[in-house]
Amino acid sequence: MGRTAHQYLIFDTAAGFCGIAWSARGITRFQLPTKSAEATERLLLRRLPEAKPQEPPSQVVEAVAEVKRYFEGKETDFSGLALDLEEQDALFKQIYAATRKIPWGRTTTYGALAKELGAGPEAARDVGQAMAKNPVALIIPCHRVLAAGGKVGGFSAPGGASTKLRMLELEGVHIGPPEPAQQSLGF
Repeated sequence: MGRTAHQYLIFDTAAGFCGIAWSARGITRFQLPTKSAEATERLLLRRLPEAKPQEPPSQVVEAVAEVKRYFEGKETDFSGLALDLEEQDALFKQIYAATRKIPWGRTTTYGALAKELGAGPEAARDVGQAMAKNPVALIIPCHRVLAAGGKVGGFSAPGGASTKLRMLELEGVHIGPPEPAQQSLGF
């Protein structure tokens, strides 16, 4: 079996430089923003060392436009974009399909996603592993999957959990201690 040919594009957004890679079947990788095009390209090519820069086909142009809208804080829906997840195992593909259904401005937990897939709470670790290995973060919105109790949990993208929080804030989701019910009287 031959290797899949990958092409890629590095592009600028309001949050920094992103990278996207694709095959003939769909998008295969997405790199969340970094401060420089060089850093983004280095991170993307770490996973796809044989990928070549290329002018994107129309479906990738559409994805890039949606990513730019997302980082401008505009509601987006990536669920219609074609992905190539052929290198993923069957369980991860199921987890990613369920994750793609989480809409803008909503969150779930690792455990709730495992339960939705018909698995017990022990499968929450599998969900966490799938999120950590998500090849197309943002397009498969792993940032919307939280730890038990609504805690942020991990995030393997540049900037870690603070990046996850910023992405959720773009969607109007606030994670943290609740606001005090009573105002201070100032004395």
